Amino acid sequence: MKRVRIDFAPPSLRRTLLRTPRAGWALAGLAALLCLPLALSANAYVTANRALEAELAARNAQVAAPSVIVAAPAKVSISAPHAAAVNAAILQLNLPWRDLRDAVQGATPASVALLALEPDAKRRVLRITAEARSSDDMLAYVERLQDEEWFTGVALSRHEINEQDPNRPIRFQLDAEWRQP
Repeated sequence: MKRVRIDFAPPSLRRTLLRTPRAGWALAGLAALLCLPLALSANAYVTANRALEAELAARNAQVAAPSVIVAAPAKVSISAPHAAAVNAAILQLNLPWRDLRDAVQGATPASVALLALEPDAKRRVLRITAEARSSDDMLAYVERLQDEEWFTGVALSRHEINEQDPNRPIRFQLDAEWRQP
């Protein structure tokens, strides 16, 4: 006959611990032993991470702290031709290109074709090379440029009829002096 276990005691922790088989206790002990190296490596990781964060904070503080080293600028003598060349380059770079281009485009009708814009920053003169279908279109273009607020004086410097083209356009050059911005 088979052994029958009759237990009328209420469930409790003590009862569970007493009734746990030895194999279960052995398995729990083995699991605890396996978790021990994991806990040690996690502790080493946390310690190394704190050391790196402290080093990073120290470097950030070093970078953020202004290091005051004031060196007196060396006196460099520049020759007159070199200074003139530098000033000419600065003048050329400081041209109001966009405003000049917008002023010229705003005054240019469809009957006039722009061929070249050549600025002279030293004299503040813009040389415009263009072609027109007729002399009336050319003169109307000169008048429109004179009405532009950017230009103080516009003068027709030369003109010629292109005989090689079957339409015989008039090629002309204007010198337009612009205002100081």
